[in-house]
Amino acid sequence: MASSEAPITVYGASWCPDCRRAKQFLASHRVAYDWIDLEEHPEKTADVEARNDGKRIIPTIVFPDGSFLAEPSNDELADRIGLSRVASEKEYDLIIVGGGPTGLTTSIYGARENAKVLIVEKSAPGGQAGVTERFDNYPGFPDGVGGAELAERMTQQALRYGVEILEAVGATRIERDGPMMRVDLSTGDFVLAPVVLVASGSTYRRTDAEGEADLIGAGIHFCATCDGPFYRGAKDLTVVGGGNSGLEEGLFLTQFADHVTVIQAMANLTANKLLQEKVLNHPKMSVLLDTSVKSFNANESGKLESITVTCNGTETKHATVAAFIFIGLDPNTSFLENSLDVDERGFILTDSNFRTSVDGIFAAGDVRSGSTKQIASAVGEGAAVAIQIRYYLDSLDRVEVHS
Repeated sequence: MASSEAPITVYGASWCPDCRRAKQFLASHRVAYDWIDLEEHPEKTADVEARNDGKRIIPTIVFPDGSFLAEPSNDELADRIGLSRVASEKEYDLIIVGGGPTGLTTSIYGARENAKVLIVEKSAPGGQAGVTERFDNYPGFPDGVGGAELAERMTQQALRYGVEILEAVGATRIERDGPMMRVDLSTGDFVLAPVVLVASGSTYRRTDAEGEADLIGAGIHFCATCDGPFYRGAKDLTVVGGGNSGLEEGLFLTQFADHVTVIQAMANLTANKLLQEKVLNHPKMSVLLDTSVKSFNANESGKLESITVTCNGTETKHATVAAFIFIGLDPNTSFLENSLDVDERGFILTDSNFRTSVDGIFAAGDVRSGSTKQIASAVGEGAAVAIQIRYYLDSLDRVEVHS
């Protein structure tokens, strides 16, 4: 695991896509950093030039020991902060694609029964749970628990049982290789196991409204935990989406802004009743129903300054310095290349035992069709699929014995 004790300094600009990528990478791995926007602090440009032979290269990322990386790739960043990215073995009993709550739970159950388990995680262990501010409905924590803390506890428990975790390494393909399943990795390597669990989770959708793509990281965000603190003292922050995630993140943002506006395209909120009551009765929040986003508008500095919305045919501009988008999820299944049966939304179809359409591949958690997209159920599915995988491995052993 990467250390987050000493801060890293990231020099960049809000319009710089590589800067946004680097910030997201560090945040997802729970690595603390200080952000210096050179547009807001032009005097700091000299620091960048001094390290780059007079050139203004961004992002320039300075580490506590004084060393730095200029315009690094995610691979370079991963190596610099000490992530494990090379598997120690070629063959395992179980390979898990995805290190969120489902994958971590399955790995713990498997490793406790002496299985050799490898987790391949394209980002950081913990998944979306690791970048969620707080869980108030997770059993065993009556006062709630921070998402990063819960993710770290799960990760440490898996490591204690000998689970191997590759961070910042994606799976690019899964295919049968004789009696084994082969998982190709983004590093160019591959690993083998008789069974693979796909627990790769899902990703937040975008609105695709005009201006959204250009303003991501410059006022448009998909993670309130990552970027909310940058807007401390803001007059208004906006959340697009009225489901559980939208309202939870909206409540979190009230600690930074004077006011938070929730925009919901439907005629009613879809979050659970308790969250709705909290938001509707919150003195710093308001809700715009039957309202859709037409465009995100930038100021002269290239940062978000307003959102054009429509309601009942009337078009208005809503002033805001940041918008956080929570309008649904898409499954992280592009690496499967349509090799498994999926539902109409692209989520993986399984039977009641979490088996997919390909023998030797199981699926569980948010990526599975019919899952409830809640952390408690993600953990539950992780335990349940672990048992089914054990039965499957036992059946393979019986075939070998009698063959």
